[in-house]
Amino acid sequence: MRCPYCQSEDTQVKDSRPAEDGAAIRRRRVCPDCGGRFTTFERVQLRDLVVVKKSGRKVPFDRDKLLRSVEIAVRKRNVDPERIDRAVTGIVRQLESSGETEVASGEVGRLVMDALKSLDDVAYVRFASVYRNFREAKDFHELLGELKGDEIKNEEDAS
Repeated sequence: MRCPYCQSEDTQVKDSRPAEDGAAIRRRRVCPDCGGRFTTFERVQLRDLVVVKKSGRKVPFDRDKLLRSVEIAVRKRNVDPERIDRAVTGIVRQLESSGETEVASGEVGRLVMDALKSLDDVAYVRFASVYRNFREAKDFHELLGELKGDEIKNEEDAS
């Protein structure tokens, strides 16, 4: 692993431990040349995923980009970072276990919407406004109606 500070090729692992409920390994490293300390994460990657955009362009799937999108949606909301990470890990696992190497960007968006719906309603609405390209206030009204409909349905299922 290359040192991010001095670019030395030789770094040493000082500590390793499981992370993300065992889905990754967190490693603390130190550079013997500059003394810099940093953390790396190793994750199992079942296959290389490619996201097919609406335009037809294909880009490599990026877990960090997915995480940033979810974090933007939940910004300034009281959502535990571990829940966010578990949601992102769940989305990645669903995509990898689908058996496909190419996944439509719309499918990724749908999975994010499903995850955000269970995390935080405000984050769900925020993400939906960008994902569904809202143009008018009525678009928000319709989405809120869907949320309210889900709450009523869940109450009926519980009783």
